[in-house]
Amino acid sequence: MTQPILTVSQLNTLVREVLADTFQTILLTGEISNYVCAASGHWYFSLKDDKAQVRCAMFQGSNRRVSFKPADGMQVQVQCKVSLYTPRGEFQLVIETMEEMG
Repeated sequence: MTQPILTVSQLNTLVREVLADTFQTILLTGEISNYVCAASGHWYFSLKDDKAQVRCAMFQGSNRRVSFKPADGMQVQVQCKVSLYTPRGEFQLVIETMEEMG
């Protein structure tokens, strides 16, 4: 039996589906770093702790419900979904809610 040959796009799509199926909605806490508000209104930033970081996106429809302006160094708790940005093959979190911690 021969193994099918995948394209990069097909592989990234499969990985994104596995991540979405494996990790439903999760709660996570961390420090905001590299915060950017894009012209589209979407927010892009990293969440980090003392040992690791992960890229995040919070789309305008979700970030409209946040009652504060995020800033680098701010500690937050987020509700998010694990995803893969398929065009670049980059692991990321898609943030649904955000609360300021202390």
